[in-house]
Amino acid sequence: MSDKTLPDTRSAQRATTATATATTATPTIQSDEETRLAARNKLVIGILLVSAFIVILNETIMSVALPRLMEDLDIPAESAQWLTTAFMLTMAVVIPITGFLLQRFNTRPVFIAAMTFFSIGTFVAAMAPGFEVLLIARVIQACGTAIMMPLLMTTVMTLVPASSRGRTMGNISIVISVAPAIGPTISGLILSVLDWRWMFWLVLPIALAGLIVGALRIPNVTTPRKAPFDVLSVILSVFGFGGLVYGLTTIGGANAMSWMPVWGPLVVGLVALGLFVLRQLQLQRTDRALLDLRTFLSKNFTLSIVMFAISMMALFGTLILLPLYLQNVLRLDTLSTGLLLLPGGLVMGVLAPFVGRIYDKRGPMVLLVPGAIIVSAVLWSLTMVTSTTPVPLILTAHIVLSVGLALMFTPLFTASLGSLKPALYSHGSAVVGTVQQVAGAAGTAVFVTLMSSRAASLVATGSDPILAQTDGIRAAFLVGAIVSLGAVAVAFFVRKPVDQPGGAPAPMGH
Repeated sequence: MSDKTLPDTRSAQRATTATATATTATPTIQSDEETRLAARNKLVIGILLVSAFIVILNETIMSVALPRLMEDLDIPAESAQWLTTAFMLTMAVVIPITGFLLQRFNTRPVFIAAMTFFSIGTFVAAMAPGFEVLLIARVIQACGTAIMMPLLMTTVMTLVPASSRGRTMGNISIVISVAPAIGPTISGLILSVLDWRWMFWLVLPIALAGLIVGALRIPNVTTPRKAPFDVLSVILSVFGFGGLVYGLTTIGGANAMSWMPVWGPLVVGLVALGLFVLRQLQLQRTDRALLDLRTFLSKNFTLSIVMFAISMMALFGTLILLPLYLQNVLRLDTLSTGLLLLPGGLVMGVLAPFVGRIYDKRGPMVLLVPGAIIVSAVLWSLTMVTSTTPVPLILTAHIVLSVGLALMFTPLFTASLGSLKPALYSHGSAVVGTVQQVAGAAGTAVFVTLMSSRAASLVATGSDPILAQTDGIRAAFLVGAIVSLGAVAVAFFVRKPVDQPGGAPAPMGH
């Protein structure tokens, strides 16, 4: 080899060494960056999960307190249940707007707005002198809760890869299903020793702490873009969802306005909802819809939504009827009622992470089919309760119902949103939340209305009030049991979305 070639050889060796070094260093840099992003994402999701748990807890915290509030505030059951129904109804009205908020604003300001609304509502509720102010406070609380849930779900869908979404959605299931389930327990414990206002005084410092920590620590993880805001769509959604749920509560005639027939609000609600849908179909052609209904082009998403609606009707209808049955018929106190409902909530919390792992490995069908069958079977069993049904049987029924719902929630959350394009995540989250809350409000309204109207008709004929209320509760559970059969049929058709390489979404029609 000549001397002339030596420098070239050395140069080549140095270049090769430099390339190797750079190649070796690249994975390290990438690894450090991935670790940093993973830590950031974990922090964001953790803060959102804790905050969402706090705000969702209040959705059902009033159920055990209703008999006490009826006595202290001198209001009938049909009015008292509005403290729960109005909360869910407000969420159903506000949630569609969150699709706009999540596109238009960064993560931190949206979070701050949600927790601020909730904290103000909690303070007003604690100070409320009567029913009207308490109802307004619940509406303010619901505005914050309505923003929090789509924010949580959209953020998770954006940050978590498809292969591990089941496990993360399992944690969201804890928030969405367990928090409402243990709400009655917590309120029962509080009411056993304190005034009902303490249900809010004890939550207020926790809410404020969440607001402060989130404002200081939560980073912005989304990229805002200019999004249109259609006022007409908001107005139509208010009349649509409001009219529908109010109409359901007046079927029995208890709350109907004297100048309006009982079917009037239902007609107004249905017409407004029809106009709302037409308005969204028109606006989404130019990507200006408040709630983009192209999410329903996904068959998997649509089927999951149907099961959501049925499941939430069963959950919230049961959560409001069981405390009334336990206290007014079986004569349990608020503490015993709350403690009796606690095991079911804990079971849902324990099962949720395992259900998420099973979903990631096996898909939704192995979970949804047995879950739907269990829920339906329990609702049918509750149609046979009497004024002397042993308390342990009611406890067992509630635990088994919780197992069935735990098997359903995580697969439905994951399969529904995972079937959409990323551009539709915020709209999909808003649709899921809206349908969930409307169904929950409808379940609450229908169950209470059926119970009240049936009991009132029997009392009018001279029946014993306790036996009449028991018969009314059986009638309400019968309707729930019949509706639950639809969920059993749909459960066989929900599929796991196809994971696309590189994080690409499943096709729209999947």
